Amino acid sequence: MDVVGDILARDRRSRDVALVTPDGRERTYRDLITNGYKSANVLRYLGAREGSTVAVEPAPGLHTTLAFLGAAALGAPVRFDPETGIARGDRVVLVDVADESTAEPAPGTSLAAFGGPPERPETTHWEQELWSENPGMPPSGVGPDDLVLREADGDGPDRSGGVTHRALLDAAASVADEHGIEPGARVVLRGDLSDPRALAAGLIAPLAAGATSVLAGEATDDGDPAVTVEHEGGDSRPVAPPTVGDR
Repeated sequence: MDVVGDILARDRRSRDVALVTPDGRERTYRDLITNGYKSANVLRYLGAREGSTVAVEPAPGLHTTLAFLGAAALGAPVRFDPETGIARGDRVVLVDVADESTAEPAPGTSLAAFGGPPERPETTHWEQELWSENPGMPPSGVGPDDLVLREADGDGPDRSGGVTHRALLDAAASVADEHGIEPGARVVLRGDLSDPRALAAGLIAPLAAGATSVLAGEATDDGDPAVTVEHEGGDSRPVAPPTVGDR
């Protein structure tokens, strides 16, 4: 894989379980990839393009994962910090509907909410648009050295403002190689999606390998994210945080 959007390659669709969300629901690779395409189309409709930033709620879940993958496929780096995204004037900001009333984006920022219908008519109802969208991937010229993650407080166009596709995929590959992650394995992420190391190990590594990412939701006792690999047969091992780029 050269870019994170390659996770959504059409020929990877299958009935194997790709994602388990904190509510215990399973999504197959067919579900994830089809809805990843729809997510990219919703974001494109809202104005996201190559190089523009999409700010996403960091809580792990189906819609935050789809928004990340859809933005990555478009070439729009993601900032897992909606509050900063609003302050920086990011092109699209996705929040939980419970936070919609306190989100006040400036002109030029499109606000979307998931988890139910938003109160304000100008806020996009994420699920409503997602389920009605075209399941085809829009074109993109994103490359391995383009940003896939924006630093929480970074807004520059150069690479110093975040993490590239190459760096995130390299970190994920190192985890998969070290821990033998392959189809049939389950990788459990406890915590949110804001830490690039946890994102690489807990989401990208299993999805790139055809395994299952389990978004457990709750963080560890000290509040830090933690990743565990569970192989068939009951073997379970913790994953040390990988190096992501210069981190």
